[in-house]
Amino acid sequence: MTITETRRQAPQSVVARALTKVYGQGDAQVHALRGVDVSFATGAFTAIMGPSGSGKSTLMHCLAGLDSSTSGSVHIGDVELTGLNDKQLTLLRRERIGFIFQAFNLLPTLTAEQNIRLPLEIAGRQADQMLFDRVIETVGLRDRLGHKPTELSGGQQQRVAVARALISKPQVIFADEPTGNLDSRSGAEVLSFLRTSVRELGQTIVMVTHDPVAAAYADRVIFLRDGMLVSELAQPSPQSVLDTLMKLEG
Repeated sequence: MTITETRRQAPQSVVARALTKVYGQGDAQVHALRGVDVSFATGAFTAIMGPSGSGKSTLMHCLAGLDSSTSGSVHIGDVELTGLNDKQLTLLRRERIGFIFQAFNLLPTLTAEQNIRLPLEIAGRQADQMLFDRVIETVGLRDRLGHKPTELSGGQQQRVAVARALISKPQVIFADEPTGNLDSRSGAEVLSFLRTSVRELGQTIVMVTHDPVAAAYADRVIFLRDGMLVSELAQPSPQSVLDTLMKLEG
């Protein structure tokens, strides 16, 4: 049985079919995505890579409902994003999706714990205390919960952002260059926490990155070029990722 066949049989948290995205009109048209077919298995860590302008950020934004596709379909679990109105998309993102961005996006007046619990409060939901405790232990923040963002290092702030994304038990977490503002040590810590959340909490993570070392923390890497899915790696290493990128850019 091939890797692709195995993945098809596994439950899928996100599925895109014939996904296209066109910006502009006439001679100014830019085809950011050109008929992308891709799926992301539940409980797996997938990285999206490609040269600058390959469409990786556009793909993530369309998968997460942050941008609409020109044609094709996206499913988050059993819900198709196509045709949802703004209110429905907002509800879907709140209930099913977690986000981790390069900028930590923490509220400076709130403590780490308050920032972590904020999405649940906005949704009018109570935190699962057992899950909260497990997440806090996973990201190593127990002694930092009362600190405000200015009292935390960049790595600690991003760990707060990771915990905030995990605490609502989303169907999938989208991470956009989550280590882009971190030094190598802090970045490695955050990536380890993400990988642990997949292994121990069964979380599904889709991460855009340009860093082969970051991508090697994933179970699988998919590669885009000129808006098309052109290659993928299972169980990647930094060297195998770098070699693939060099072939794409060559």
